[in-house]
Amino acid sequence: MVLPQSVLRPATRADLLGYAAEVAPTLLGGVLRVTTSEGAVAVRITEVEAYHGRGTGDIADPGSHARMGRTDRNATMWGEPGHLYVYLSHGIHSCVNVAAGPEGRGDGMLLRAGEVIEGVDLARQRRSLPGPDGMRTPRDRDLARGPGRLGQAVGLRHPRHDGIDAITHGEQDGAIAELFLRAQPLIEFSQGPRVGVAGVAGTSAFPWRFWITDDPTVSPFRPGRGAVEPHRGSGAAGFIADRST
Repeated sequence: MVLPQSVLRPATRADLLGYAAEVAPTLLGGVLRVTTSEGAVAVRITEVEAYHGRGTGDIADPGSHARMGRTDRNATMWGEPGHLYVYLSHGIHSCVNVAAGPEGRGDGMLLRAGEVIEGVDLARQRRSLPGPDGMRTPRDRDLARGPGRLGQAVGLRHPRHDGIDAITHGEQDGAIAELFLRAQPLIEFSQGPRVGVAGVAGTSAFPWRFWITDDPTVSPFRPGRGAVEPHRGSGAAGFIADRST
């Protein structure tokens, strides 16, 4: 992948030291690139969600894996920013988060969706499933449209790659992860409740889902159990945030 330095630059730990809800929008338009023995796949990040740990403020985020404190499962969230917390969802999907904040805070940012901009053929291969007439390959817009799909497309797997460092790019179990941010963060983007999060944590009380407005790779919104606010569509829920003020 050739990086236009006027648009993208390598992420640093300092970039990620703020609260997850503040840092998350700066990931939009950035790139996660993962290299394995099979090749490299790079995803332009189009949707992200913020989650705060028990160490963030007086009230823990009830939707966060780190809401009750540090465990063996969520230990990466409590470490240095820029390590990737790779966890298993529904027993099959490896989802990718970027740890945020200083050590001991427990913040993380879930990469919900993106556009594959490098390694499309490899991403198609990883995302293909057997069908009655042979292998079925998703449309390109759907290759990383959702957190489980994104993890599968880039080739990160739980538990092998949990904790991989996307700042120093050190190899971990055959994979190298690199995170790039926009040199100039997006000024406008959409913001609203998080997808599929139960209870109050999935309502407008926590408008910590951020996405590039009208981007076709953004995942559709669905409310979590007990999150009763009516929101429809990926671009309809929430509002346009303006970072220029």
